[in-house]
Amino acid sequence: MSFKPVKRVEAIVVGWGRVLYAGSNDIAKSVAGLLGGDIVDLNGATVLPGFIDSHIHLDELGLQLGMLDLRGVRSIRELKERLREFSRSVDTLWIIGFGWDQELFEERRWPTRWDLDEVVSNRPVILYRICMHVAVLNSRGLELASVSTIESPNVVRDDRGVPTGIVREDALNIVREKIEDSISVEDYKKILLRALNHLASQGVTTAGFVGCDPKVLKALTELWKERQLPIRVRVYLDFRKSWSFIDIARDVGLRSGFGDEYLKIVGVKLYADGSLGARTAWLSKPYSDDPSTSGYPATDPRDLRAAARKIHESGLQLAVHGIGDKAIDVILDIYQELPNAKAYRHRIEHASVLREDQIDRMARLGVAASVQPNFVISDWWALQRLGEERIRWLYPFKTMIEKGIAVGIGTDSPVEPANPWQTVYAAVTRGKYENVKHYKYTESQRLAVEEVLHHYTYGSAYILHEEENLGTLEPGKLADFIIVDRDPLKTDEKELKNIKVLATYVGGKHIWSKH
Repeated sequence: MSFKPVKRVEAIVVGWGRVLYAGSNDIAKSVAGLLGGDIVDLNGATVLPGFIDSHIHLDELGLQLGMLDLRGVRSIRELKERLREFSRSVDTLWIIGFGWDQELFEERRWPTRWDLDEVVSNRPVILYRICMHVAVLNSRGLELASVSTIESPNVVRDDRGVPTGIVREDALNIVREKIEDSISVEDYKKILLRALNHLASQGVTTAGFVGCDPKVLKALTELWKERQLPIRVRVYLDFRKSWSFIDIARDVGLRSGFGDEYLKIVGVKLYADGSLGARTAWLSKPYSDDPSTSGYPATDPRDLRAAARKIHESGLQLAVHGIGDKAIDVILDIYQELPNAKAYRHRIEHASVLREDQIDRMARLGVAASVQPNFVISDWWALQRLGEERIRWLYPFKTMIEKGIAVGIGTDSPVEPANPWQTVYAAVTRGKYENVKHYKYTESQRLAVEEVLHHYTYGSAYILHEEENLGTLEPGKLADFIIVDRDPLKTDEKELKNIKVLATYVGGKHIWSKH
């Protein structure tokens, strides 16, 4: 994937949803006049291609926008106070929260069912950890989700064998499915619109929806038929819930790229491991702060291999969640076995702990990566997990790009904020101003603003197989662009996260404005 430096132009002409001309004011005015078009004077404001979030969870973002926000909570006591206040303001069956991190708690322990029961005992409660791979439920929630019947080590139990309320990975997936079963297609349409409109307000014009299940896909297609989608959506199905759909797709010849300019099915999401925060990411050596574990596979490697081959043979792109270096070894082994894999641009999602030999191998195999730079700051505790020897492998964006790997940028929202400028700031500064301990070990992986913008637009378009239509404001491409309050290339790095989107356009249509 070649680097496309930012091209500065005075004006663009848009027609029929696409860029017709990009260049000087005088020529643009002449073209617009010949076509009978309107001229809009932006008074020198900065126009950029719309951001393309290569990895986002639209359903969970829509839910999270209506959830209890626990990000930054510093104690279990504060968590309970926020839960108490929130529970008085919502009338839904389940009380859902998101964003806590036990590493921040002054109590230095995980929350439990009994903590939540002190606040809410008559309604089910589930509060997701920031990584979305762990949650805590109250006793009523455990009862309604039948957690006591789940036979898994990821149902955490105390010395008496009683569930503590903490559920992880496969156990959490079972609980999540039971909660999602209670949400109707009509509810999901409202949830998705909430997320999509929020993204439009952030300057995101295309969303790579990673991990979509059939019910949510039905809601999306209904919104599409009703012409209600404000931005473009590229779907990666969740293999755990969509295997029968994938069989049908293979039988009828549905391939990657099926759909139109607004809604397309691109590929399938699978899981190789978990998260660093929960110590479920699969490492090749034990965790430095817990030598009893190296994490573990989220999917048996044999099953993962069989699923990947089936999806590949169906003509769909693979997007495999891989955080630990051992998990990434397994993913690369699988990709190496697939015929003509380079043409598919199969992806690794996150690629968090990546050795240099793995980077070289990814480049040789033509494997793409969807990375989430804000993890660099939110994983401020990563030095404890990995130790000094391995911390240099953490989120090596610069090396990946220099070695020629196709890199797209996303947020993993709602795990991280959907605001692209927060992500740009994180990629450029890597925790320098937050005193993140691993900054001094990984400073060399900082990206320039121009590099981040390229990989957040054209780079993301490329790994979505959309570089011919999206990612730059070249003539012939879809006219997806944003107006911002300042030029990011002239903005102090500390101020990047404060850049504001003033307006968002998709296909030349004004879909959101700050005022």
